[in-house]
Amino acid sequence: MKLKVCGMKFTENMQQVATLQPDYLGFIFYEKSKRNFEGIIPELPKSIKKTGVFVNEYKEIVISLVEEYGLEAVQLHGDESVEYITDLKEQLAERRALFIEENKHIKKKKNQHKISRNEIEIIKVFGIKDEFNFDVLKPYVEVVDYFLFDTKGKERGGNGTKFDWSVLKKYPFKKPFFLSGGIGLEDVEEVKKILKLNLPIYALDVNSKFESKPGVKKIEELEKFKKKCHFERNVMELRNLKF
Repeated sequence: MKLKVCGMKFTENMQQVATLQPDYLGFIFYEKSKRNFEGIIPELPKSIKKTGVFVNEYKEIVISLVEEYGLEAVQLHGDESVEYITDLKEQLAERRALFIEENKHIKKKKNQHKISRNEIEIIKVFGIKDEFNFDVLKPYVEVVDYFLFDTKGKERGGNGTKFDWSVLKKYPFKKPFFLSGGIGLEDVEEVKKILKLNLPIYALDVNSKFESKPGVKKIEELEKFKKKCHFERNVMELRNLKF
């Protein structure tokens, strides 16, 4: 099981969170968000995947920001269609192939942000409250790398509340997913319970419950959360190999 810390905004705080070695750091590129990111991403450990979060954004802008910040994952939090995602993936693959060809004899310079040499992961978000029709996911299964289930609320994300996780017992696919929505330090026992179910949970996504203010993460609480959930990692890593 992986850990994603989303809603990063301030350089010093990013560096502090990075010392905890989460698997993903999320940067929200959405002007209406209190955690909208504008600035510089410092040099991060290679093990951390920089993830851009977008809401119904023009594909050209998504691609531009992927290249500018060297993003390794794209999280789509809007109403993006299968056609949108398919076209985005094709364009990202073309730009990546062109970049690799043009730079195959050039060593990467420190702090040089360019499109990742690895395939860009696509994460599609769906909001859940008390029930959910999983049939709507069928067209997306073959075109995304992961789903992400968040709490359906007034905001596109960062509502700080959990949805009814028991709904996920009806999840019918093998496609791995991120579990998100108001997960905090007080939810460790509930996290342990759901991890024991036969579900392809790939990662936990945390955000507002670990903040002192929007975009500023509480390092000590994140560290405690990671340690308390750590013992489930090996079990879930092995389980996910089935998928």
